[in-house]
Parts: sequence; structure tokens; C-alpha cells
Amino acid sequence: MELLMPALGYFVWTLVAFVIVFLILKKFAWKPILSTLSDREKNIADSIATAERVKLEMAQLKNENEALMQKAREERAEMLKEAKEIRDKIVNEAKEQAKVEANKVLADAQASIEQQKNAALTEVKNKIGNMVIEVTEKVIRRELSNKSEQEQYIRTLADELPLTNRN
Repeated sequence: MELLMPALGYFVWTLVAFVIVFLILKKFAWKPILSTLSDREKNIADSIATAERVKLEMAQLKNENEALMQKAREERAEMLKEAKEIRDKIVNEAKEQAKVEANKVLADAQASIEQQKNAALTEVKNKIGNMVIEVTEKVIRRELSNKSEQEQYIRTLADELPLTNRN
């Protein structure tokens, strides 16, 4: 049992050594240890505050970034809308110009056709007039006494005239 219960002398000397070490530690080591712990606690608190501040700044930057993105999307949509309007305007103007040009070409073609038709009619009239003169001239030269012979001769001359291209 001696091993379990130390002698009273050891107990007292151990207690005295403990108190001396405690007092030395209290006088020389306790304040630096506490100040170091206090500084460390302060640094940790400052780091947490800085992290919170950075977190808030990041959230603010994120919000600003989202606002800028939204503004950019709106500007892009507006630019696309304007581009479509300009494209539609240009297409409509081109269509109108094409219609005007087509109408002008059509009017020119119709005028040309009318002019050619009038020229052809004039030419036909001139040829018919010349043919009538020739037939009349031949009839008068012949001076036939019989009316039926005159009509027969006129028919023969009419058949001989080149009115159309006979193939």
C-alpha cells in the first residue's frame, strides 16, 4: 500500500514545487501566454470580419454584374429589334423600287408594242392601198366589155397578190 499512498514528505515537497513553478509561471509566462492568446483571438476575429466584408463585397459585385448583364441583354434585344426594323424597311423599299421599275418596264413595253402595232397597221394600209391601185390600174387598162369577165379578172388578180406568206 505504500506504493499507493506516498509519504507525507513527498506530498509537501511536491506541493511546494508546484506552488513555486506556478508562481514563476504566473509572473513570467502567464501574461505573454494570455497576450498571445488574446492577439490570436483578435486576429481570428479580424479575419472573420474581413471574410464577412469580402463576402458582402462579392455579393454586391455579383448583384452589379447581374444588373450589367441584364442591361446588356436589354441593349442587345433593342439592337436586334432596330436591326430587324431596318432590314424590313430596306426590304420594303427594295420591293417598292422593284414594283416601280417593273411598272416602268411594263409601260415601256406596252408603248413599244403599241408603236410597233401602229407601224404594222400603217404598213398594211399602205400595202393594201398600193394593191388597190395596181388592181384598179390593171382593170382600167383591160377595158373589158363584159361585167362578169371583169369580176373574174379581179378575182384572178386578187389571188395573185402576195397578202400573206403562203407555204
